[in-house]
Amino acid sequence: MLRHLFTLIWNRKRANLLLISEIFFSFVVLFGVGTVLITTAKNYFAPHGFNYEQVWRLEVRAGQNLKMPRAELDDVLRQVKALPGVRTVTLTSGNFPFIFNTNNSNLAYKGKKTPPANNYAADDRYAEAMQLHLREGRWFAPADDGSNHRPVVISQDLRKIMFGDGPALGKIFTYSEPGPNPKSEDEFQVMGVVDNVRMESDFSAAIPSVWLRLLPYDTTHWETANVLVRVAPGQGGELQEKIARTVAGVTRQWTTEVRVMDDDRLHRRRYTLVPVVGLCIMGLFLIINVALGLFGVLWYNISQRRAEIGLRRAMGATGAGIGRQFLGETMVVTTFGVVLGGLLAAQFPLLNAFDLPVQPYLLAIGAAAAAVYAITALCAWQPSRLAAAIQPATALREE
Repeated sequence: MLRHLFTLIWNRKRANLLLISEIFFSFVVLFGVGTVLITTAKNYFAPHGFNYEQVWRLEVRAGQNLKMPRAELDDVLRQVKALPGVRTVTLTSGNFPFIFNTNNSNLAYKGKKTPPANNYAADDRYAEAMQLHLREGRWFAPADDGSNHRPVVISQDLRKIMFGDGPALGKIFTYSEPGPNPKSEDEFQVMGVVDNVRMESDFSAAIPSVWLRLLPYDTTHWETANVLVRVAPGQGGELQEKIARTVAGVTRQWTTEVRVMDDDRLHRRRYTLVPVVGLCIMGLFLIINVALGLFGVLWYNISQRRAEIGLRRAMGATGAGIGRQFLGETMVVTTFGVVLGGLLAAQFPLLNAFDLPVQPYLLAIGAAAAAVYAITALCAWQPSRLAAAIQPATALREE
């Protein structure tokens, strides 16, 4: 039976070439859309590695052309910490989670360079505020004030890149291009390792990260201080107003903006979803057009082969057998298109395209193949029923 189907397909190779081409391009589109959706979903369900709930971010600004003496800044932070409902206050850098501000650099250990890693400045209370989970070692402490190298904490993925399965605590690394006059603060000593973090968006993958301890130096060169505040559950606008009044009341010249980190996350999620939704709509529109094209081509093929159908029915073929023949032909032609598309799709994991793991590509290939077979079977079902219903006397009389 299969050999007979191949013979029929070969005898109509020009018409079937169009079907194979449509199926091939349908597979490619579904593979691309599937890869994006599978990767996005996988990232969405992965843990963030920190707790963004009940965390607010503050941008404390000095007056125009003014700087921030460390003593005054510490006084402001103490008074904010003393407010009812505030649990932890920590200084950090301006690249807060979920905002469009990044700071990354390449690092090196014994000549081995890393891909770009996110750099975050953090003080001794950052891990408490963000509820990071330590896998090895410890977070920063006042005992690090006298360190000869700048204390850092790294994420697990960065640890694996730099040190593999070897020990990481106490190791010293640098920037990949430290510059002509490297300083001791540009040499980093690993104090701890935390879980991987996803601070870009809900749909982003984990990025290797390093937290550099804020040096205990005077801040008179600062015009803005970036602060994270963890608050008790249920706190809202009233506490935000108290924080703003407290900052303004200490110096009479400083101001602050209070933002909720969860709001930043939702805003970034909407921004990230726009291209994904657009890609899905384009893919769906293209697949609908391809399905309509397949349906029309199959319908036309049946109308052109009415004499053949009538002759086979006259020789004893059943209607169900005719229907299975047309459906089988369609599935064989579909297999040609899927195999060609699969060969193209297989190049992506082999070439490590877009730095994605192999699993999303394999899942997308399987999902695209299943979807293409389902679409072609659905498109061939009604024409196959029409072919099965053709009576031999009617078909032969028309000829």
